[in-house]
Amino acid sequence: MERYLSIREAAEKWGVSERRIHQYCSEGRIPGAERIGKAWVIPVDAEKPGDPRKTKKQSGSHKPSKAPELFSGFMPLMNTAFKPGCCVETIEKMKAGPKKDIALAEYHYFSGQAEKAMQETEAYLTDRDGAIRLSACLIFAYSCLTMGRIDHARRALQEIQNTLADSGKTAPPIRAMEAFVAFAAAVLLHLPLPEKMPPMETFLPLLPPGLRAFALYVLAHYLYLKEEYGQSAGMVEATLAMGADAYAISAIYLHLVAVMDYVSLKQLDRAQNHLLTAWEIARPDDLIEGFGEHHGLLGATLEAVIKPKWPEDFKRIIDITYRFSSGWRRIHNPITGHDVADDLTTTEFAIAMLAARGWTTQEIAKHLNISANTVKDHISEAMRKLRVETRKDLKKYMLR
Repeated sequence: MERYLSIREAAEKWGVSERRIHQYCSEGRIPGAERIGKAWVIPVDAEKPGDPRKTKKQSGSHKPSKAPELFSGFMPLMNTAFKPGCCVETIEKMKAGPKKDIALAEYHYFSGQAEKAMQETEAYLTDRDGAIRLSACLIFAYSCLTMGRIDHARRALQEIQNTLADSGKTAPPIRAMEAFVAFAAAVLLHLPLPEKMPPMETFLPLLPPGLRAFALYVLAHYLYLKEEYGQSAGMVEATLAMGADAYAISAIYLHLVAVMDYVSLKQLDRAQNHLLTAWEIARPDDLIEGFGEHHGLLGATLEAVIKPKWPEDFKRIIDITYRFSSGWRRIHNPITGHDVADDLTTTEFAIAMLAARGWTTQEIAKHLNISANTVKDHISEAMRKLRVETRKDLKKYMLR
């Protein structure tokens, strides 16, 4: 044992906490470290792991970091900065191969063409390249939800969880990809997080900017689900302020969760500003999928803002909403035991959602620029369909 250091000794030598040394060891970042019982021992000549966000300099016999190579194939379109209107052009400039195929599938999914995205990713679900495989699983799962292929979606989601569970010996960048996909899949479906989910701080710094922006959207969405609206909105504002707007897909989703937060806080001017900003980014490339996915959480802002000025686009968004939410409920309801309503129109659902959260008839009418009687009619119809007698009872059937 003379050639080894204890956790405490290594922490003192490198000037970090013992918890950090445990983290280095469990992530495989200290060559030669061994686990004996519940403790780790570390070679005396081991070097302190560097910052994983920085690419190692290529010098002498040192090998360059593999992180950039790994991440270049992981959700490549999401991870690429492009100006609104230049999405297709950006993909066309990519080198032919799996990475370009995944980027095209991303575009088709985010532009509401789920069938194409499903077909383009199926061949890559068992690809040997982890970045390609995990990207394909995530896109395929969500495409299958929209297409009503629930068994296929479950298979892809299970593959994600299996990969995460079996990843104990993989390098930190690979674990970061796996954690990102598992966290996103669970939160966006409002499902419990995987039991072996690593802490956010262990993988977030490893992600490149475009993916990190989307991961922060997922975290903000998670805070929203915990009803921590102010903290969620603050995270979104900070992420956007640090340049996330350059990554169009992530930016759209960040602005949408801000809408959810500000509607919940009844700060409707801010909510509408974020919705219009998301729309300005999305519309030139037809990246409308996110609007349909989030419809029920946006507090009728689509009806208030998009429907009057862009009625045809609104109809397409609502079509996405119906198709996606049907598949979403078939995954969400059985696992969680919730009974989110599936027989209301999108307008009835949006208004019932606000009513269930304590909005008055007058507040809803003002928000939607419709009469109080119209609001009452929609709420009455929703209650009739759900066979409930009070607005309080609507909560059982609304999104949580």
